[in-house]
Amino acid sequence: MLDPVLGRAQGGGMKRIENPHRSKGLDAALPPDCPAPSTDAARVRHLLKRCPHAGVTPLVDAAPLARALGLGRLWVKDERARMGLGSFKALGAAYVIACDAEDGRAKEQSYVTASAGNHGLSVAAGAAAFGAKAVIYLSETVPESFAERLRAIGAEVRRAGAEYEASMEAAAQAAAREGMQLLSDSSWPGYYTRPHRLMEGYLALMDEVFDQIDTMPSHILLQAGVGGLAGAAAAAARAEWGDAPQIIVVEPEAAPALMASITAGRPVAAPGPVSIMGRLDCKEPSLIALKGLARDADAFVTLTEAEAQSGCDLAAAHGLGSTPSGAAGLAALSGLALGAEARVLCILSEMADA
Repeated sequence: MLDPVLGRAQGGGMKRIENPHRSKGLDAALPPDCPAPSTDAARVRHLLKRCPHAGVTPLVDAAPLARALGLGRLWVKDERARMGLGSFKALGAAYVIACDAEDGRAKEQSYVTASAGNHGLSVAAGAAAFGAKAVIYLSETVPESFAERLRAIGAEVRRAGAEYEASMEAAAQAAAREGMQLLSDSSWPGYYTRPHRLMEGYLALMDEVFDQIDTMPSHILLQAGVGGLAGAAAAAARAEWGDAPQIIVVEPEAAPALMASITAGRPVAAPGPVSIMGRLDCKEPSLIALKGLARDADAFVTLTEAEAQSGCDLAAAHGLGSTPSGAAGLAALSGLALGAEARVLCILSEMADA
């Protein structure tokens, strides 16, 4: 458990900090064996070619929404149909299990994790595809309708704890007790190999963007919970485009684990109330993601609940319906005032009913 940052003010609109660790990173404050995010998409592309459900998702040139926001260009990488699971998360845990299968280690294996949403679906789908078993721990706040979706794919669902962090602790204990493979989308001291590979799966998303986009963006908006998607996408963007794009990480005001850690200069927990941005409502950062984003991100912003909902509604009005989590990057644009010359890339990370 990380040290908490207490006494943070709630309300008052979007907050933004510039990253004082840009390019330098926070390596001295992190365990020496913590890896940076991967930028090698070769194995991801190899395995996705063998997957019948792994079609490329579209990059939408959202001109009407760009005009509404006063931007020059706005591209939206639309992950709502990814592999039939409705989320970018399909690229993560299922990719780890696919790698295990290629190495002959997945069949009849049991994978256990905690989930607040789409990560659990990816674990369940990957396990079902490769003859493995999935055990998913859900906190008390996760709707039963989601538990039924997991069961429909063949997963065993267990309830534990009032929040995500408690359910993850229960999953880790079960892994040790029952000999299962823990497959988290976060990382912490001593637990790096599987989350590092999981984040590598997300590189497929950016690899597609590089083929689809017609010019380099000036700004990239990346929503973050524990930071896996943001960390992977930012590392890929720096490898492809260098320092030119400004990368801005977006979090809920109720769970600014990355912003708080960047401010403190070390990994910290950021406790707070439950957020409507449920998939981003994570109070502790992934260490791998934090290591990458401390180096690669230019700024961090937080959204209030009202800002997240307003941005979600605006996106839906322009045919980009999602959840407050999935549209958080788009929601941040209303408060950033990037200007008519800005060429912005955002990720619509999940479908509206995810």
